[in-house]
Amino acid sequence: MPHRLVIAEDSLLVREGLATLLRAQDDLELVALCEDYDTLMAAVEAEKPDVVLTDIRMPPTGTDEGIRAASELRVTHPSVGVVVLSQYVEPAYALQLLDGGSEGRAYLLKERVSQPEQLLAAIHDVAAGGSVVDPKVVEVLVGAGARRKESPLDRLTPRELEVLSEIAQGKNNAAVAASLVLSERAVEKHINSLFSKLGLTNEPDVHRRVKAVLLYLSEQGG
Repeated sequence: MPHRLVIAEDSLLVREGLATLLRAQDDLELVALCEDYDTLMAAVEAEKPDVVLTDIRMPPTGTDEGIRAASELRVTHPSVGVVVLSQYVEPAYALQLLDGGSEGRAYLLKERVSQPEQLLAAIHDVAAGGSVVDPKVVEVLVGAGARRKESPLDRLTPRELEVLSEIAQGKNNAAVAASLVLSERAVEKHINSLFSKLGLTNEPDVHRRVKAVLLYLSEQGG
């Protein structure tokens, strides 16, 4: 079955361009086109899509509607994946998007629209519960720390790296445990250990998970 998709974008040209691209995909079914936050949320309620592809800024305020929609859908429609498109290489937006967890969420720069394979891959990744953060945003987030001769990831054991790899795919502790054939308690111990080794012990859990995942993704991308 094709993934049902809703597009939310206030620019008519961009919206129609995305619609033309995505309608041509046999494995996607475009079920609604929206131009603001309110019509997006109404479309999700009416159409029950698998994925929302949304601009980060739309009416009514033109600030962070896409991020707010993703946060709201995490509560009201947790199975819906969200791909946020932004023209801003702004780490704060990415962290805000992933604040409730990385599962089923992607943050891409709008320039990726000219690289359809990356956009399509992100749509399918979030539909499957995975997560994607644009490499340029990861680079800014990690900064000089990722380019040091010694990587913080070198401190992790092979098992801790396996656990971090699973988390980076958007999996919760139970899913990680099932994938690696471990108990949830063992997974929790590995996660606490890798947080400690990466120097992430004094932050809220969600931020520790996000920063650990971003570090891992930056290393993989390099």
